[in-house]
Amino acid sequence: MSVFRRVRDITVANLNERLEQSQDPVRLIDQFLIETRQEIAEAEKLHYQYAGHTKQLKQQADQAKVMRDKREEQALLALKAGEEHLTKLALQEKMLYEEKIEQYSSLYSQSLESLQELENQLHELKTEYQVVYSKRQYYYARMETLRLQQRMNKRMSDYGMQDVPKMFNRLEDRVSDMEWEARSLRDIRKAGQDFANQAGSVIQSTLEEELSRLKQKLKSRGEE
Repeated sequence: MSVFRRVRDITVANLNERLEQSQDPVRLIDQFLIETRQEIAEAEKLHYQYAGHTKQLKQQADQAKVMRDKREEQALLALKAGEEHLTKLALQEKMLYEEKIEQYSSLYSQSLESLQELENQLHELKTEYQVVYSKRQYYYARMETLRLQQRMNKRMSDYGMQDVPKMFNRLEDRVSDMEWEARSLRDIRKAGQDFANQAGSVIQSTLEEELSRLKQKLKSRGEE
């Protein structure tokens, strides 16, 4: 019968299966490690108690052996002294201590066996913890790699080369609009200047005509 009953929700037996189904393996492993640490602490506490109990059982058996041997010596001395009544009393106590030796020796053997079983289980728990902790480091590295890859993919999606043509298309449209506006303003200015020049030419021609008319008028008066 097992001395230490495991109460973990996650065990090494089902950890791998649950890891394959988990969206967050690091969190699942951390849960396993927490439960295992708690179990190790409980096992160490139980081991300490069992070790103390086993030591007491051995002390009881050893003390009974000492008292048995002592009563046997007393029985021999009483027999030599011709005290048969005292001899029987000593032998009776010796028999009681022999029974005690048998009882406590049996309990000691059982306790020692259970203590050894508990030590094996404790060693197994610590080994499991170390193995899974190493696996946790590996999965953490994988999840971190995945997280960084996702960040990189998002960055490439937001600012990637596929957006550069669109950006330049928009810039090209804007520059074209600015160029068209500049050309339009230039054409308007040129048209205004041409109109001014044309108007100036018309005025100059009119002035020349008026001047010529006046000269003709003066000439006509002179002839009169």
